[in-house]
Amino acid sequence: MMDEIRVGFALTGSFCTWEKTMTVLEETAARYSHIVPILSETAAATSTRFGRAEDWQARILDICGRGIIDSIREAEPIGPQGMLDVLVIAPCTGNTLAKLAAGIADTAVTMAAKAHLRNGRPVVVAVSTNDGLAGAGRNIAELLCRKHYYFVPFRQDDPEGKPTSLVADFSRVTETIAAALEGRQLQPVLLGPEKTP
Repeated sequence: MMDEIRVGFALTGSFCTWEKTMTVLEETAARYSHIVPILSETAAATSTRFGRAEDWQARILDICGRGIIDSIREAEPIGPQGMLDVLVIAPCTGNTLAKLAAGIADTAVTMAAKAHLRNGRPVVVAVSTNDGLAGAGRNIAELLCRKHYYFVPFRQDDPEGKPTSLVADFSRVTETIAAALEGRQLQPVLLGPEKTP
């Protein structure tokens, strides 16, 4: 039953994608009634030209209807208490990809992933990084080889202006969650150029 699935929804930087992420969070909350929001400490505290930290948090609280996990201390029990069936990291920055690939758990989000993975449960990654085909490429490849990681299909978002940048197709996050819960990676993982109207 979808109502019984417990979804952790973790947000990291890449604030330029947060408006899309709010839409995805609403779609996810409409499909799964139990959403646990998680923010990295930087994401929780940073106001940018894309919005004020407190406004983003208010929107997340309104959508999820429960408190935000935003510290390592709060994230650590996710594993021992078996709090989640699936963890989504959207957007997942190059910095977070590097930490996941290296097994570093020094933020609320990376600790949530480490704690959740100890139970052999799926982690859905929606990548958003300007160096996906450069420095972050090795970390994406590393996670693609790992059990329990599932990627939202991604593409180059601006091959001419930002030739190494990759971003997930955020419209496919809920579809990826459903597939990950079945142990399936959506295909193709690598998408062609986005069609323009």
